[in-house]
Amino acid sequence: MSETTYGIGEGPAARVSLSLPEGTAEAIRARVGKREFSAFVTAAVERELRGQILDEYLADYEQRRGPLSPESQQAARRVFDEVFAEDGEWPAAS
Repeated sequence: MSETTYGIGEGPAARVSLSLPEGTAEAIRARVGKREFSAFVTAAVERELRGQILDEYLADYEQRRGPLSPESQQAARRVFDEVFAEDGEWPAAS
């Protein structure tokens, strides 16, 4: 039996338990409503994961090649978004 690997934002929905401070949960409900709560949390988690992947890549690059200027960091973000985000080709969650 082979194990399927899904990229960020792919695959069937998985039910998970999540604990949030009540104020945070209420702020989400007030912003998006009860029915869109899961979609909001999913989008936020996916943004965080993608940001961490980019940060890890940039740290690796800087370790190999030296520091990037703020302008180069912004350019790298744009390229990263164009290459991965638009095509839905984000790396699999590890």
